[in-house]
Amino acid sequence: MNVSDFGFDLPAELIAQAPASERGGSKLLVLHKSSGQVEHARVSQLAEYLRDGDLLVVNDTKVFPARLLGVRVPSGGAVECLLLANLDDEALSISAGTSTGQGCWDALVHPGQKLQPGARMMFQGTRHALHGEVLDRHFHGRRTVRLWTENGANVEDAIEDIGHMPLPPYIKRDDTQSDRDRYQTVYARERGSVAAPTAGLHFTEELFDSLEKKGIDRTAITLHVGYGTFQPVRVDQVEAHTVQPERFSISEAAADAINAAKRDKRRVIAVGTTTTRALEGAGRAGRGVITPQSAWTSLFIYPGFHFTIVDGLMTNFHLPESSLLMLACAFGGRDAVLAAYREAVAERYRFYSYGDAMLML
Repeated sequence: MNVSDFGFDLPAELIAQAPASERGGSKLLVLHKSSGQVEHARVSQLAEYLRDGDLLVVNDTKVFPARLLGVRVPSGGAVECLLLANLDDEALSISAGTSTGQGCWDALVHPGQKLQPGARMMFQGTRHALHGEVLDRHFHGRRTVRLWTENGANVEDAIEDIGHMPLPPYIKRDDTQSDRDRYQTVYARERGSVAAPTAGLHFTEELFDSLEKKGIDRTAITLHVGYGTFQPVRVDQVEAHTVQPERFSISEAAADAINAAKRDKRRVIAVGTTTTRALEGAGRAGRGVITPQSAWTSLFIYPGFHFTIVDGLMTNFHLPESSLLMLACAFGGRDAVLAAYREAVAERYRFYSYGDAMLML
């Protein structure tokens, strides 16, 4: 299967540069898988397309300000460091009990050619200064980086003070304070993601109330969005691509809710591709049964995949030739999904992280 089979034309002006004026105010394209029929609605109308007994599963991960902007030491040249994963603590949280506040991270750095092992950096915030050193070099701008504070302050606190929200590169503006709210779901709880699970950005408490009144249940799992979710596909053949592992966790309560829905023949509606990967990864491991767990998934879903847990998928519109678009095509059918994308372009939908949503049933 060719990666080029998942391309589409998108006018640059349809790439959303900011969230909708009100959370929950976005358009919703509904694709009916059985017929290929497309309907146009609003996210606020989601309850009209779901039914009593459906189980909505969300990803409650929380984005942290993983983008550090600073200077190289001693030259003073600009440097950017996107933290991907904490290598000292697999949960992406640095212990508050350490006296030195040191931590080693997997990171993407720029400019890569000037940041070889031994290179030093400094990032200055309003309350903290964070020092960094490149320890090891990897492919495509990846580095192992050590971070520390000279005054013994917790590195996590320093990152919170200094860091910027890691908006995707197709958003051509600097992040603002409002992004700390809008590039975060209202139900975010577990800190650890370097990108938002964007399908969840549309939900409000009012929308959840409308779903609850219709008898639609909800549960949450956690998948910390890392490099695996947004890494570029750099091969020509889909089957040759691999996804780097990301940590997920499913509580006993969530596992019970999902298994009960499947047992009772009720639909499981995944909010987002990250939720889908976690559910289907756990479903494969448990042969159709979800068990409480904290594990890693490198599951790559593309057309031909057999879904055992997810019956419906709400997701944003994705980049051409990306693994996320391939997942959407696996669920909705490549021809039907790409036809829906063409209609979304014609109807002037907003695309990508801060854009509109799509529901496949």
